[in-house]
Amino acid sequence: MHTLISTAFVSLDGVMEAPGGEPGYRNAGWTFKDIEFVPAAFELKGQEQEEAAALMLGRVSYEAFSQVWPGMPEFARYKELPKYVVSTTLGADELVSDWGPTTILRSLDEVAALKETEGGPILVHGSVELNHALSDAGLIDRYHLLVFPLLLGAGKRLFSSTDKDTQHLKLVESAVYANGIQKNVFDVVR
Repeated sequence: MHTLISTAFVSLDGVMEAPGGEPGYRNAGWTFKDIEFVPAAFELKGQEQEEAAALMLGRVSYEAFSQVWPGMPEFARYKELPKYVVSTTLGADELVSDWGPTTILRSLDEVAALKETEGGPILVHGSVELNHALSDAGLIDRYHLLVFPLLLGAGKRLFSSTDKDTQHLKLVESAVYANGIQKNVFDVVR
């Protein structure tokens, strides 16, 4: 069975929008502004690439990442991994040809069925709306969070505001770095 891991850069107030500078958000690129680069704080990202069996993205994140990541040496391993795009609107003719095998999933039921197959971890990068839907449906198994010492106020948040029962998380790994970034790895308690 696959483990579905939501991996995100988040501000202390839960915003995950445009950490790398994606256009349209007033605080775009917030992970690079006034935060000292400490390599150890980002080791989790390299570890994820080594361990991942596949990537899962929503349409918006797929369209953004597929234009940049295929040519970046930092994400070379992702090029060969299977990718799953969860979208009801993306057409097969809109998939890029230079980023390895990509499958479009049309529903959360298809995501649940994929999770039941054999294989390693599937990483969910970015994908705010997809994260909300997966979390609300109880499909996320683990969170890899790099929490930045910033309060961004407005912006798209990692967790939905859906009124639902309490979901318990178990902290399985954590660290704090000299630049104030916190690594928090949580398993979802079932």
